[in-house]
Amino acid sequence: MNVEPFNPEKRYIQPLMIAGGISLAGWLVVVMKLDPYESTGLALALFFLSLLITLTCSFTLLGFYLRKWVTKNEISIGYINTSIRQGLLLSLCTIICLAFLVLGVLTWWNGLLVVAIIVLLESYVTSKNY
Repeated sequence: MNVEPFNPEKRYIQPLMIAGGISLAGWLVVVMKLDPYESTGLALALFFLSLLITLTCSFTLLGFYLRKWVTKNEISIGYINTSIRQGLLLSLCTIICLAFLVLGVLTWWNGLLVVAIIVLLESYVTSKNY
């Protein structure tokens, strides 16, 4: 019986790359094919949803490989958990600021408040983990 060692990169990161590629393709289709003036609700919902998934996958992969490069240790499942959480929070911050921009209410202090809330949320989760 040939047993492979547990490889979190193969198990979690490769499907995340595939999901990111599919969501990027979906986002590009939404941007190229849907007219926001014709179907406002559907176009905006699909735009924000596909962008959220694309950004989450991208930020997660960036965070994971940055951690792997900086620490030069073995790959840990903790790297993946932290990268996914922080990727999702960065994506939410981006999407909320973009939604404020679409609504016409984004100012520098609104953006700073969104970033501060995301940082406080991450600090709270990080403090609970230790």
